[in-house]
Amino acid sequence: MHRIDQRFVELRRAGRKALCVYLCVGDPSLEASGFLALEAIDAGADVLELGVPFSDPTADGPTLARAAQRAIAAGATLERVLEVASRVRARSEAPLVLFTYYNPVLVAGEAKVARLARGAGVDALLVVDLPPEEAGPLRGACASEGLGVVPLVSPTSHAARIEAIRRASTPLEGAPRAFVYSISMTGVTGANPSDLAAAARDAEGMRRAFDRPVLVGFGIDSGASAKLAAGEVSGGADGVVVGTALARRIEQAASGDEQRRAVRTFVSELRRALDEPA
Repeated sequence: MHRIDQRFVELRRAGRKALCVYLCVGDPSLEASGFLALEAIDAGADVLELGVPFSDPTADGPTLARAAQRAIAAGATLERVLEVASRVRARSEAPLVLFTYYNPVLVAGEAKVARLARGAGVDALLVVDLPPEEAGPLRGACASEGLGVVPLVSPTSHAARIEAIRRASTPLEGAPRAFVYSISMTGVTGANPSDLAAAARDAEGMRRAFDRPVLVGFGIDSGASAKLAAGEVSGGADGVVVGTALARRIEQAASGDEQRRAVRTFVSELRRALDEPA
């Protein structure tokens, strides 16, 4: 079984919700990102999204946009992000998702990116601005390397659109099922959350439609909001994705040691909240 699918099986058997943590690789530096990723895993993250910084991050709010700017200034590129992924993989078997916009993939070439990602130990790609109807070539390239492609569903996705996304993102032979990323609200990351409890309830229907795990992201900035977005132990979403709140803590930390402590403390808080009985 693929590493990422195995993790969700283990979580389901244990009655636990998944904690997926996003890091913009290169912020504050490429070297530090590797250490922060390992801190997040040690503190309880089940899945890591390793972000490729992009100069025009249209889905990301100000906090992640600043993180991307700092990462680009620090020399982060798609290839260097994958080098960091490789170093993390050498120390951990945690599932890794490469989070990127499509432009870096297009420039490098889909087949090359899939090949490099597999070599770095990545399990799936999440390309935030690639419509599922246009993702066929990338999905094929990834499947040939044993990688998944994570689909996104937004609050404005009506039933017919969700069905179209499901058809266009059905895992190909050789690829993991991975998960569906359910966006909890309209707007960019880090904005004020809408109804996270409703997002958790919606995730149940998406799980039935897609027949794979569903994680809720956007607007989760504390243990309490993570628990709300995940929903009931026996229902709701399969877990949550947290990014902006962690990037904000990294940005505010005054030193490398403080950054590590901030990551460890916050991820531990999220893990405890998700594991608390209802």
